[in-house]
Amino acid sequence: MTETPGPSHPDAAKPVAEARLAASVILLRDTSAGLEAFVQHRVSTMDFAAGMVVFPGGRVDTGDYEGWDYAPELLERHAKEWRLSSIATAEPDSSAASSQACRSSGTVLAAAIREVQEEAGLTLDPAALRPWANWITPVDMPKRFDTYFYVAKPAQDAAPQHQTTEAWQSLWMPVDGILSAEAEGKLQLMPPTYYLLREISRFDSVDAMWTADHEVVPVLAPPGSLAAFLKERASRG
Repeated sequence: MTETPGPSHPDAAKPVAEARLAASVILLRDTSAGLEAFVQHRVSTMDFAAGMVVFPGGRVDTGDYEGWDYAPELLERHAKEWRLSSIATAEPDSSAASSQACRSSGTVLAAAIREVQEEAGLTLDPAALRPWANWITPVDMPKRFDTYFYVAKPAQDAAPQHQTTEAWQSLWMPVDGILSAEAEGKLQLMPPTYYLLREISRFDSVDAMWTADHEVVPVLAPPGSLAAFLKERASRG
């Protein structure tokens, strides 16, 4: 597991909130001007990531643990991609561990597909999602998530909509444009969104990203890093 740069001031006496499983989907499309991502501008009254620009997603719900029937080969591939993450087990070579890893992969995949349907009115083909990143909220935060990010390759005629009360606006935006607006102080990004967009900006097409060699290495930022990140980004320029 890697850590992002930042201060570390843990309080041993303070209980650490459990990191709840969550899923987020990076919807991408090609345009003549480069890659665009579908993002949400969250309302300022939210108790997590208030006022931030984020990808669609949310926590895993009880219903995500059952009711799906994804292809075994798809789940095996996803379990392999997530092998360094918390949903993998300590003994990955055992048949029981492999089965559990596949079920856990199905659970987070179900959450990802459901969240996009609920928040953007878009039904995604499970085969159109690729595991891409795993970020865990720092241990000093009161609300924590163990979030599984997917890159999605929706159909060319896909038309996600704005239909979530958690955001005041949802739309396609140029990846470079989001980063430029953030650098100019016109919008705010959480660290995972910021670093993932920077990573995405290095690709010139959805297919290039989809076929790239990529290992999912979980990221747990140290205590104090979120405040340090936001302070640094607010004081830039």
